[in-house]
Amino acid sequence: MNKVTFNAERCKGCGLCVSACPKKIIALAKETLNAKGFHPAEITDASKCIACAMCATMCPDVVITVEKD
Repeated sequence: MNKVTFNAERCKGCGLCVSACPKKIIALAKETLNAKGFHPAEITDASKCIACAMCATMCPDVVITVEKD
């Protein structure tokens, strides 16, 4: 299975990864805040990830790592 990880503590919740995902499986956490007070991005359904890395490409803070099978 493809794996996408987020460094939640560095994420500023800008949402660029959310809009870049062609499968629409990334969302900003509604109930989680990081130490800086932002809602970090998270994967909602990892099984649908195609490891295209569009999310990582769009992230201005380089907090997303994509590993392809």
